[in-house]
Amino acid sequence: MNADFFNAHDRHRRDADVLFSHHRWANADHLYGMAAECGLKRIMQVFGMKVNSATGSPTLHDDRKHVDLVWARFESYRSGHHQGTGYALPLPSPFDDWKAEQRYAHEASFDQARAQAHQAGAELIFGLIKKAQLDGFI
Repeated sequence: MNADFFNAHDRHRRDADVLFSHHRWANADHLYGMAAECGLKRIMQVFGMKVNSATGSPTLHDDRKHVDLVWARFESYRSGHHQGTGYALPLPSPFDDWKAEQRYAHEASFDQARAQAHQAGAELIFGLIKKAQLDGFI
């Protein structure tokens, strides 16, 4: 299967919203992080991130990270692109406290406030994806 960051961003976000609406904070939280990561990687492609044509995966090791690290990596692509001005991300990242390994944590470790913070971060990336579509990049 080939990576499709655009589709993965969309489905992870939609599924996270369903889980969030059912108070399933742990899995919603995890999927908001995945959604943001995939959305950022899709925009990074627009700004020059190279992917393996056979797999769709980023060719550089530094680009094969999760959202807690990709948030900062995004800036290197955005700032180096002549049309990256309107795509700046706020700092600090809303995903500084998000780790992919947290998928193994007990669900009692997650609450609505935590999931809402990551939901807001994912929505910010969703807005950038929409902007990239309107700008004709995607």
